[in-house]
Amino acid sequence: MSPIALSVLDLLPVRTGQTTAQALDAARSLAVVADRGGVTRYWLAEHHNTMSVASTSPPAAIGMLAAATERMRIGSGGVMLPNHAPLAVAEQFALLEAAYPGRIDLGIGRAPGTDPVTSWALRAGQSDADAVQRFPEYVQQVMAFMDPEGAAVQIGQRQHAIRATPLARTAPPVWLLGSSDYSARLAAELGLPYVFAHHFAGHGTAAALELYRSSFAGPGEPRTFLTVNAVVADSREEAERLALPFHLMMASLQAPGPLRMRPLLTVDEALEEPLPIPQPAFDAVTDPWLLGTADEVADQVRALAAQFGVDEVMVQPVAGAYAAEQLDRDLHRERTVQELATRLV
Repeated sequence: MSPIALSVLDLLPVRTGQTTAQALDAARSLAVVADRGGVTRYWLAEHHNTMSVASTSPPAAIGMLAAATERMRIGSGGVMLPNHAPLAVAEQFALLEAAYPGRIDLGIGRAPGTDPVTSWALRAGQSDADAVQRFPEYVQQVMAFMDPEGAAVQIGQRQHAIRATPLARTAPPVWLLGSSDYSARLAAELGLPYVFAHHFAGHGTAAALELYRSSFAGPGEPRTFLTVNAVVADSREEAERLALPFHLMMASLQAPGPLRMRPLLTVDEALEEPLPIPQPAFDAVTDPWLLGTADEVADQVRALAAQFGVDEVMVQPVAGAYAAEQLDRDLHRERTVQELATRLV
């Protein structure tokens, strides 16, 4: 059986009773497990003003996890570019590349990764509209600023040289992330690798990947993979229980009220929680998730890779924790990654 490149997506979840420091300790432990298991890359998402997620600053988390690991690539999945000045992103990732050459990925997304009020605060009161509209331009600016030769910027009648680091030798690869046709089309136009967020809804994947591949402008060949949520346990039933805290967190995004302003529930709490949305809509959230024993989930990953013609799958381990379990580890998330790595890599 051919090996599949296995990668990990992490939100740095914070559950009931955990401090941010303990959640970061748990992430370090998970990253070490992934690194030792032969995982290809480990990416951090960007989210803001959410009690259950600590990944507010992917560059800071990348530096922490790169220092704790030895071989796998560490990157963003992704930096939400409308929230940031292109030069700031270029400087952060050029510096990471200088510190950990050949191990850094810059994944870029177009969504704000938060609510409109927080997005307003991130942009110092400026509207998102301009940043979203100028997204293609900003992506190209980031790449130009990270180039070892730097970039020339026209201001008025004069040109000014800008470079992200004074003596860059290499630049991290840029990936575009998306869950619609927009990013697939832009990645193809710019000749960039592309990742489809299959873990969001589980539909539209085939169409987006076909659009990307068929319209890829080069140079080189189109390069892509997809993301999926997964939990490994002793049985399908136990995997469903472990997934319930993340299931409720995702479902609550569709419900009114302040449900997002609390930590990730423990499994114990989640089992007592009323549904935030009607049962059919709640069940639909986990339709594309891979839940079951290690062999079952590994087979599902292989089937997913074959279905969409990819040789790499990025798994978000969405296993919760019981209240009595230690706070500086996510043991069921570690098990999910370790068991899949053993069977796939």
